[in-house]
Amino acid sequence: MKPVRVKVCGITREEDAIRAAELGAAAVGFVLWEPSPRALSIAAAARLAAAVPAGVTRVGVFVDAAPAEVARAVREIGLDAVQLHGDEPVAEFSRVGARVIKAVTLETGRDVETAAALPASVTVLVDASDRVRRGGTGHRADWRLAAALSARREIWLAGGLTVENVADAVKQVRPVAVDVSSGVESSPGVKDAARLAAFLAAARTTSAEVS
Repeated sequence: MKPVRVKVCGITREEDAIRAAELGAAAVGFVLWEPSPRALSIAAAARLAAAVPAGVTRVGVFVDAAPAEVARAVREIGLDAVQLHGDEPVAEFSRVGARVIKAVTLETGRDVETAAALPASVTVLVDASDRVRRGGTGHRADWRLAAALSARREIWLAGGLTVENVADAVKQVRPVAVDVSSGVESSPGVKDAARLAAFLAAARTTSAEVS
């Protein structure tokens, strides 16, 4: 198994963005959905994105935003990828100027089939189901169904991941990347340095063990 990559989402402070990169995070996420407690304006996200070292993927998280709105955010912030966390059809976002990540929830075998059928150009991120808060809830995704999907295509895994359970998640699901937000926070949008370091270390060590 290749070393699992880590995305640290819900970044709201420059020091957290820089620390995540220094610790080896492959990506950082900025939430651009106003109802979220981690929401940023485009201007604030652009300032943070500018502080992210080269080589770290800058991801904007959207919920049911219009493609034109997403494309504008890509340009103004300098996003490398967009993460779609609502009910939006991915086909409408093929020309936004960034890689597309589609968040899915898995509750049945039919959900696995639907996710498996998404275009190969789309990165699939499995998250816990929450129709109101969408992400960053601390709730765990269904690892059994996530593993079934992972056996068919590469996935990113999110949903309730913590220092304490990320090793088991990597072993059971075998994702190519894990996505953490609330699991390394002291409060919404404020990352805890010790937990962040421990999470990245646990993810890397475990992926090496199961190679």
